[in-house]
Amino acid sequence: MDAAPLRLGVVGTGFRAGLFLDLVARVPHLVEVTGVLGRSRASTEAVVAGRGLPVADDLTGLLGTAPELVFVAVPVAAAPAVVIDLVAHGARVLTETPPAPDLDGLRALWDAVGASGRVQVAEQYLLFPHTAARLRVVRDGLLGEPTSVQVSSTQTYHATSMVRGFLGLGAEPVRVVGSATTSPLADPIARPGWTGDPAPRPQTTTVATFDVGDGRSALYDFTQTQTRNPLRTRRLIVRGSLGELVDDRVVRLADATTVLTSSLERRQTGHQQDVQGLDLDQIAVEGRVVFRNPFGGSRLSDEEIALATMFRRAAAWARGEGPGPYPLAGAAQDHLLGLAIGESVRTGGAVTTTREAWASALDG
Repeated sequence: MDAAPLRLGVVGTGFRAGLFLDLVARVPHLVEVTGVLGRSRASTEAVVAGRGLPVADDLTGLLGTAPELVFVAVPVAAAPAVVIDLVAHGARVLTETPPAPDLDGLRALWDAVGASGRVQVAEQYLLFPHTAARLRVVRDGLLGEPTSVQVSSTQTYHATSMVRGFLGLGAEPVRVVGSATTSPLADPIARPGWTGDPAPRPQTTTVATFDVGDGRSALYDFTQTQTRNPLRTRRLIVRGSLGELVDDRVVRLADATTVLTSSLERRQTGHQQDVQGLDLDQIAVEGRVVFRNPFGGSRLSDEEIALATMFRRAAAWARGEGPGPYPLAGAAQDHLLGLAIGESVRTGGAVTTTREAWASALDG
């Protein structure tokens, strides 16, 4: 028997909050929204219009709806104060990425709530189906010891979460060297959809190298609209002591004289005469399933599967039944590395991160 839906309060009425509320409508067995709180009654009523969700007038009213978890999706400058206030009221919190705008903000937030154990972060990139399948390949040892990661798909803290995940990093000091160049690139799709404008415009590409020590390294490569721009691919390379993974292709040493080449194969239903409906079924490599869609039949996109997985884990954490989806310490470390990229680009020199107050929470 499935667990009862997670009772979720929501603070925020912007784009990200709207995405989550749309997802909730598609998986009502997973999440029940108890109330939505925005900066004003008008902004809140605008985002819940057509969704049939209850509106809260203030934080006291939202907490009065008895949520098991409160999701904070407000501008990053405002988020830490909201998180601190919620924790002071005894709430469990899932806050958007990044958890604070800068290093001082990260330090202040950790000092205020780090020891509470009541804050998780909505970092979902390692939960995307193909990323989760690749991570399974690496953690199962098919590539031997992972030594290098190259990520070109998303910005700073999301990309650094992938670097740390694939290399198995905690809070080790990292030497970061970054540079940026600007060149013309068409940007035909924005958040609302196709722009109808094919003209190239100046866009910045940032490249950074990470030296983690012990022979481990990473490369970050991101063009500012790459997340949704169809003119730039998304790439992931993981190199290990016994082979490498390039996107969905695996080359590895199986024994002293055998090199195997294989691919991650995605089984998608709903094509041609398949009457099961359009859905991701599984991802397999060498005849072994390394990812199975836990929400089969819900017709979710890959991002929605990642978000739904995050909420399922958040529900277990809020009820004391499992670990959280992504700890505040991990998200703080991700942003620390992302900020180092920006600092290196600005100064033109190398930046080496140091151990912060949250480092001990990542040790081991």
